[in-house]
Amino acid sequence: MAELTTKRRDKLRTSQFAYVDSKGGEHLPIHDESHVRNAIARFNQTDFESAAAKERARRKILAAARRHGIEVDDDSNIQRPSRQHRAASS
Repeated sequence: MAELTTKRRDKLRTSQFAYVDSKGGEHLPIHDESHVRNAIARFNQTDFESAAAKERARRKILAAARRHGIEVDDDSNIQRPSRQHRAASS
């Protein structure tokens, strides 16, 4: 995966992240193919504030995968909406 320096990360638009939390924290960059692959791999390791936020991120990652021609395995955790949502505890 290409290194994402702080300077380059700061230049990314909010829309280039799968998830932005309520404090403006940007998570799971999806601006290029290698970062989309990484977002897919780390999706279930990310704490989300709500089930709705997790679902929005899942859809954004899948859309980015399609744009970059990345095939997502049917058995992948990100392929289907999860029944158990792992939201961050407050």
